[in-house]
Amino acid sequence: MKLKPLALVMLKTVVLAATYSVAGAGVLLPLMPAAHAQDRSEPPTGQSFQRDPYTTSDYGGVGLLQTPTARMNSEGHLTLGYYDTDDYRRTSITLQLFDWMEATARYTDLRYSFYSRDPEFSGDQTLKDKGFDLKFRALKESKWLPEVAIGLRDLGGTGLFGGEYIVGSKAWHTENLGTFDFHLGLGFGYLGRRDNSYNPFCEITDEFCGRPRGTTPGGGDIEWEKMFKGPAATFGGVEWRTPIQGLRLKAEYDPNDYQSERLPAPIDPENPRQIVQDSFWNFGAEYAYNNLINLKLGYQRGNTMTFGFSLRYNLATAYQVKTEPPLRDAKRSSAQGFSDVDLNRLSQALLNETGFAVKAVEHDNNEAVQQERVTLYAEQTRYRDREEAVEKAARILSNELPESVTRYEIAEIKDGLGIVQYNVNAPFYKSAARGERFYREEDDAFTLSNVRVARGSTTGQTTPTGGVGSSATETSGVTRGRTTGYQATRTKAGYSITPNLSQSFGGAEDFYIYQLAMMGEGYYHFTPNLRVSGTVGVNIVNNYDEFNFLVDDLENPLPRVRTRIREYYDNQDLWLQNLQLVYTDQASDSVYYALYGGYLERIFGGIGGEILYRPLNSRFAFGVDLNWAKQREPDNSFGFEDYDVLTGHASIYWQPEFLPQSLIKLQAGRFLAGDEGVQVDFSHQFDSGVRAGAYAAFTNVSREEYGEGGFTKGFYISIPFDLFTVRNTLARGRIGWQPITRDGGQMLNRSINLYETTEARGYKAGQN
Repeated sequence: MKLKPLALVMLKTVVLAATYSVAGAGVLLPLMPAAHAQDRSEPPTGQSFQRDPYTTSDYGGVGLLQTPTARMNSEGHLTLGYYDTDDYRRTSITLQLFDWMEATARYTDLRYSFYSRDPEFSGDQTLKDKGFDLKFRALKESKWLPEVAIGLRDLGGTGLFGGEYIVGSKAWHTENLGTFDFHLGLGFGYLGRRDNSYNPFCEITDEFCGRPRGTTPGGGDIEWEKMFKGPAATFGGVEWRTPIQGLRLKAEYDPNDYQSERLPAPIDPENPRQIVQDSFWNFGAEYAYNNLINLKLGYQRGNTMTFGFSLRYNLATAYQVKTEPPLRDAKRSSAQGFSDVDLNRLSQALLNETGFAVKAVEHDNNEAVQQERVTLYAEQTRYRDREEAVEKAARILSNELPESVTRYEIAEIKDGLGIVQYNVNAPFYKSAARGERFYREEDDAFTLSNVRVARGSTTGQTTPTGGVGSSATETSGVTRGRTTGYQATRTKAGYSITPNLSQSFGGAEDFYIYQLAMMGEGYYHFTPNLRVSGTVGVNIVNNYDEFNFLVDDLENPLPRVRTRIREYYDNQDLWLQNLQLVYTDQASDSVYYALYGGYLERIFGGIGGEILYRPLNSRFAFGVDLNWAKQREPDNSFGFEDYDVLTGHASIYWQPEFLPQSLIKLQAGRFLAGDEGVQVDFSHQFDSGVRAGAYAAFTNVSREEYGEGGFTKGFYISIPFDLFTVRNTLARGRIGWQPITRDGGQMLNRSINLYETTEARGYKAGQN
């Protein structure tokens, strides 16, 4: 069935709007985030609605049942979904990375097809097809224009469900009957099989009129040469958000031709499963059981009942109420002079209320310039939000230090490194905090700077900050006034015990391979700059004994740097994860370096070094690391095998202005298997502190050498632990997903990372 004239006109409007958005920007990525204007698709003022009202399709990603829509939930919205459509069982995770970009990772269980034709490799496990989708908003809905989105389905997968689409959505709100959301789109590839429409891109060049057949063996490649090519099909439908709270009904026109479905390894080769389609229309109902759980029921293809559920949560708005001491009331200090201040009591108050562990205090009274300054050299132990910690600290200092002090300095240090200095104009701050001048704001009293070099003291105190210290009493020709110092008792050792989950999804032997262990970590500081640290693991439970990838039968295999993972996870119930000696220091305000050696990670030991150039409050940083790594024995924590490699990378870190709270990291060099290339890592941090990212490594390894998957890639979510505790903490947990583990493009898992150590130096808008 071909398009009717009216539908063709509507579809051309959608295509032209999307094409204009892409062509005007030059490439696909610069479909820039829209301003935070009122969403025109929301019900009129006075009607109740969910902040994230849009639900996901069977594939994950906001949509109807089998088809996507142009809708986007708010930034940070996460949906975990499970949908059963008889032939396929789909498990997906969808994250709204930006308000204009949606990402979905998915596994499809083809229950009538084996994982492989070799039962010794995968047994009777059914095929688990991996897929990754992206959707970009091209046009935001307005009074007259629809929302328009461009999407890529099964990007870099096996191609079983690969396709592209352009779709528009327009809502109609009623006063008593709820909201009707209409959708119309044009699909290609898997979404274009019905071939009931005309491919408008054929007008550009005849190459778009035909779609290349076949897929790359092993999958994993992004097949750019197929995109938006070949037969096209119209799809669409309507979603009715009924007046019944939480209930919505869906109807859609399905663009897929299920007669073309293929099973790579059918369970019954003599009688392979055929999908029968009695109707092009699908119908469904979805009910929000509560704010977290949605239940779904459908009737598809005119003959199949479907069901599913989803778990929904917004990572950007995650928050845990804290029982931290509140900000102190602003008072006048009773101290007549610095000698009246109880520094031990002051240090304890700062630790308890702000997380700053004071290592040393320097008092400088320079009468020549009429400035009295107090500098605290301290390590931040608990607060991710430095602004909150500094604000609390400034209130404590203004209450406790003499009124004559005109400048407070909190110099944050870590491992002997000067990270950043928070400066407070004391008279300005006190007048604002005490309400003496109503037009002054407390925040205007704060500035940032590099850590001021500690100048020692006339009382013979040692430098408080190790590598950044100096014993000079004069600088730049300016004579300093009388200085007194204070040295806190330094904590040299510490330990922690935490659970650890190592996991792998989508394996041939078992869909989920894991190890749950308890990790004991400890450290000892010989000096502020020199320490020894180590981690011991104790196995609790794992199923890595099912991992069969022990022999690589390729003619020119890569060194087995990661695919021997079973041997390391299954051979020992008690093991040494790492043990290393580390020295950190800095050559200047912005240049940091580290030297380390020992057992660096579970599989490799060796020696190495890193240097990082990171100007304060800059969007850019540059680093280089170089390591000689030798492979450890899998059944002996202290032994080594014959394989060694010189590995290292030059790194660029960029916080782009057009992507707030995002980090792009490029690392070029040699990987563990001796292959050379670049790893690209992109991550975005939400207001809650949750960070989501993806990475991919592209090296000079051929597809034949690399094997299934094409190239190393993965996704991760880093979650701050203080979202689960009533006290602030700097600890984080990371959940990772790497579709398949191979030896190419693998990096050394160094526990030393100067960019993370100096995180507080990162770019902050409005700071100087």
